[in-house]
Amino acid sequence: MFERFTDRARAVVRHAVEQARADGGRPVDTEHLLLAVLADGEGLARRVLTAAGLDADDLRARIRRHTGDGGTGLGEADAAALREIGIDLAAIVARIEDTFGPDALREAVPAPRRRWLRRPLGGPLSPRSRTALELALREALRLRHRHIGTEHLLLGVLREGGGLGATVLTEAGADLDDLRRRVESALRTAA
Repeated sequence: MFERFTDRARAVVRHAVEQARADGGRPVDTEHLLLAVLADGEGLARRVLTAAGLDADDLRARIRRHTGDGGTGLGEADAAALREIGIDLAAIVARIEDTFGPDALREAVPAPRRRWLRRPLGGPLSPRSRTALELALREALRLRHRHIGTEHLLLGVLREGGGLGATVLTEAGADLDDLRRRVESALRTAA
């Protein structure tokens, strides 16, 4: 499949692996693919996201909140639902951190195991990101393209729909179907 990737799309996947490595060696997931697409300043996918009114810094912050690098791990909708029933999530987090120390809610990173054979850091692809990459291939085939570009990677993340990449796009106010239409329209005008 990777032989069909454009140089730019390969760079995006490499950047996603680097993102996963920076996140403590977690498997590459859809949020890493989305972050890598956002880091590609000239790609069609990045231009479509920007034209849809999505801010790269806002999406990065939302991903950090979900992954535990600066938040409770709950989305805005979850926090709002808890507020509706009278639960102040910020007060609970503050009390836990006062009692158990800062980063008490952060997921513990397991100690590295010693191995005779070294496994590449960054881990394998998560099932969701593997599905997103397969869907990117299917999107390229559906559009009768012989290559897989950053736009196809974005279409794969959108079509997968259940990962953190799609979740933060939805939380930011994006309609996934509208983004799909925007990407396909941009592809038609670029051709």
